[in-house]
Amino acid sequence: MPIKVLICDDHKLFAEGIKAILKTEASIEVVGEARDGRQAIEKVKELHPDLVLMDVQMPDLSGFEATRRLHEADPSVKVLMLTMHDEEELVARCLEAGAAGYIIKDAPASQLIYAIEMVMKGERYLSPVVLKKVMEGYVRNTKRPQTSYDRLSRREREILKLLAEGLTVKEIATRLNLSVKTVDVHKYNLMRKIDVHDRAGLIRYAIQKRLIEVPITDLFW
Repeated sequence: MPIKVLICDDHKLFAEGIKAILKTEASIEVVGEARDGRQAIEKVKELHPDLVLMDVQMPDLSGFEATRRLHEADPSVKVLMLTMHDEEELVARCLEAGAAGYIIKDAPASQLIYAIEMVMKGERYLSPVVLKKVMEGYVRNTKRPQTSYDRLSRREREILKLLAEGLTVKEIATRLNLSVKTVDVHKYNLMRKIDVHDRAGLIRYAIQKRLIEVPITDLFW
């Protein structure tokens, strides 16, 4: 039976290109697409893929938070991160969340196919450029120091991302089905943990941690 793959990426043109590549492989079947982490979780429940190709930076729910939830709900579903970022800390967070592999978007098609096959065999896969950085980091420090982001709870990370995207406390409470008071408490706690005290600081922090992207148009204002 072919490997059933779900593609999760908010850039439709890129997702279409990946789908076209995978369709040339008889051993792989693309069963669906998702545009953000929350939708990926819903699609996994609906389509039951064997593997999810997951981008890291997406609106609403990030790729590594979606990966964490998918891994906790069903460890049999493999997640292969497919992103343009190769920062050591980001790779570590994705692997800690339960990702089975991490591949860079500019990798050749043959490397992507190979990565999917390895992950489905129960192996871990890292792009050569990522593996090099991870090994260099290991040599520098055998234990990655805990960051301010590591100290945040799952709910605090979720609220941090939504705040950075511009949602108000009331809007976040409605979206997450929480009380305004509960969201306020989480907001206070997360800002204390990361030592940030205003929305501008939250946005800068979220961009630094690859939780949100800066629209290209904003760079010219």
